[in-house]
Amino acid sequence: MAIIPQQDQEYLKGLFAEKLEHPVMLRFYTQRQSVLSVPGQECGTCSDTHALLNELVALSDKLTLEVHDFVAEQEQAKAEGIEEIPAIVLEGQNKGTVRFIGVPAGYEFATLIEDLIDVSRGTTSLQPSSREVLVTLEKPVHIKVFVTPT
Repeated sequence: MAIIPQQDQEYLKGLFAEKLEHPVMLRFYTQRQSVLSVPGQECGTCSDTHALLNELVALSDKLTLEVHDFVAEQEQAKAEGIEEIPAIVLEGQNKGTVRFIGVPAGYEFATLIEDLIDVSRGTTSLQPSSREVLVTLEKPVHIKVFVTPT
């Protein structure tokens, strides 16, 4: 059974065909599936997130999914600032790093779609006044946005 309804898949195919300009790599950090469960180390949303991302990348040839084992590839995860899973790193024309921690469901799914487009284009829809303020920053800035399910 599909996670993304067929009608939404058709809409996203059209949106991606129109708006994605350059390829985007989605690096997904997860854990290997196992029949054993180690308390405190299980990822309850990794499997669903993986299925969602598989469906999403199938909607455009400009989207690619690369899957990484968080435990086996700890050094790479750490280098990318990944400390929790599931985690998604978007790589395209963007200058900074865009990371999603957790499953991008509900309203966060729309944010992921917008970010895929922005990363593909290498730009955002920020207002000129916001750009003027940001250009004055002298050091890198790490912005975290927290959301809670409702």
